[in-house]
Amino acid sequence: MWSSLGRLRPSAAAPLLPRPWGGRRPGPGPCRGLSSGAGPGRWGRAYPALEGRVPAVLRAAFEANARNSEAVIKRYSELLEMARKGGGENAILRHTQRNKKLFVRERLKLLLDDESFLELSPLAGLAMPYGDVPAAGCLCGIGKICGVWCVFIANDATVKGGTIYPVGVKKQLRAQEVAMENKLLVVYLVDSGGAFLPLQSELFPDKLHGGRVFYNEAIMSAMGIPQVAVVCGSCVAGGAYVPTMAEEAVIVDKIGTLFLAGPPLVRAATGENVSPEDLGGAKLHTEVSGCSDHFASSEKEAYECVRNVISTLNYDPLPEEVAEHDSPLYSPEELLGLAPQDYRCTLPVNLILSRLLDGSRFQEFKANYGTTLVTGFGHVKGHLVGVVASNGELTHDASLKGSHFVQLCSQRSIPILFFQNTAPPAAEPTAISQAEAHSNRLKAQASMMAAVACAAVPKITIVIGGCYGTESYAMCGRSFSPNFLFLWPNARVGLVDPRHFSTVPRAGDSDWTGDESELKRLRDKLEEESSAFYSSARLWDDGVILPQNTRKVIAQCLEAMEQQKHRVVSPSRYPVLRM
Repeated sequence: MWSSLGRLRPSAAAPLLPRPWGGRRPGPGPCRGLSSGAGPGRWGRAYPALEGRVPAVLRAAFEANARNSEAVIKRYSELLEMARKGGGENAILRHTQRNKKLFVRERLKLLLDDESFLELSPLAGLAMPYGDVPAAGCLCGIGKICGVWCVFIANDATVKGGTIYPVGVKKQLRAQEVAMENKLLVVYLVDSGGAFLPLQSELFPDKLHGGRVFYNEAIMSAMGIPQVAVVCGSCVAGGAYVPTMAEEAVIVDKIGTLFLAGPPLVRAATGENVSPEDLGGAKLHTEVSGCSDHFASSEKEAYECVRNVISTLNYDPLPEEVAEHDSPLYSPEELLGLAPQDYRCTLPVNLILSRLLDGSRFQEFKANYGTTLVTGFGHVKGHLVGVVASNGELTHDASLKGSHFVQLCSQRSIPILFFQNTAPPAAEPTAISQAEAHSNRLKAQASMMAAVACAAVPKITIVIGGCYGTESYAMCGRSFSPNFLFLWPNARVGLVDPRHFSTVPRAGDSDWTGDESELKRLRDKLEEESSAFYSSARLWDDGVILPQNTRKVIAQCLEAMEQQKHRVVSPSRYPVLRM
């Protein structure tokens, strides 16, 4: 989901970009992608242009898809509006008027540059077994501060008073993973009431529970990834470790407090009455304990301080460049009719690529072999990318073709875009010849899985339709750790497609002992659990995006990933130890 901020950056300030290896600045040219080379402005325009007109014979499927897209986008907009309201109007009024604190989205306006930022997993936490936790109680995403791409993790104290739920821990860990994979600095806006105790068994004891946040902070510091924290509210219990393990911390007077146990527990344990300020306020932690490094009299001053801290990260300012790239020849709004409501309504994937790539140009690889998988090279807003796109069942030939192409991209250090619309699992073989063909296809798919898993290049996956069964692994599903994975609102995620129940026993089968109602309940359950919104609520992806915004999202992810190529790496391999 893209959000727009209203903060104006001073016009005289050049954006800060990391200094490249050896102090050299990147050379001029329209393309500064992960594999810039001579740039697409010179060579990319020689690629053949895709034919993007929808054939008349496919017009009925196109219109059916468009109607379905309008329906699911309406539902997406409703859920997004619910998530943006945080804990609701009353909670926001209490937070801003009684507690004199800024709403989390207002904080981001002061912190980030006046550009759109990408919010990750905004639908996380909705309709969970323990109730709604809008946006999982924290806003996470990538944006720019002083021209430098960063990951932000900002608690929303209007949701459950800032209490951390299991889905909130998972969201914060995913944001840290994005930072580590892409070498992006992290800014924490901490306003947390600690863990929700009734769910402590899902928050505390395991490897990927709450303590992993602090472990990751130490590891990132040792990796040379800067981390800055702002204490802009209550930081209690585990929440207190986030700013104290960051490399620099700012605390806001009167509203920022930091302690393991608050005044009520002190009174219960010792009988002593102590104010929050005396126990863990801004003056105590900047003058006595040293847990915070910068005292801010207001939130506005705190975020200006963070921007100043980031300006000390030894990043050279780079004059802004106007990237030269061509827009696609076909309207991105038409992607709504190309987003399949069902696998049977899938249109040729080249129609989608023609609305995403610069100038609709595409250098296809092995165009006449394994045609149910489309592979080739193109550019997205000047960034050279390899494309692996589903165009039918992942057959034996298509899998070998995919394996070959992914290895080429890895050898040439070209990031890969996967457009996933995998076929529902095929019926089990019933003859020897079918079994042999089935085995050969499995072996070829295993080869492609190995190539995808071992490709040491950035990978972005967009689920444009179905994400089913083992084919989703070969197409870089979540378990194969793409740098980013997004869903279109029409996407379906599941082991099987409940609308194609060929692999599930039916009531008339000889070995079926249940009744029709039981089968219907199973079908309804799988239908609910395979929706894009169910997936995104549980952080099985990095968010649902509108099809017409796909090109923008991909370009910004590529730009953020590129930053690591130019950053300065300290020879030290130890974290910054504050105390």
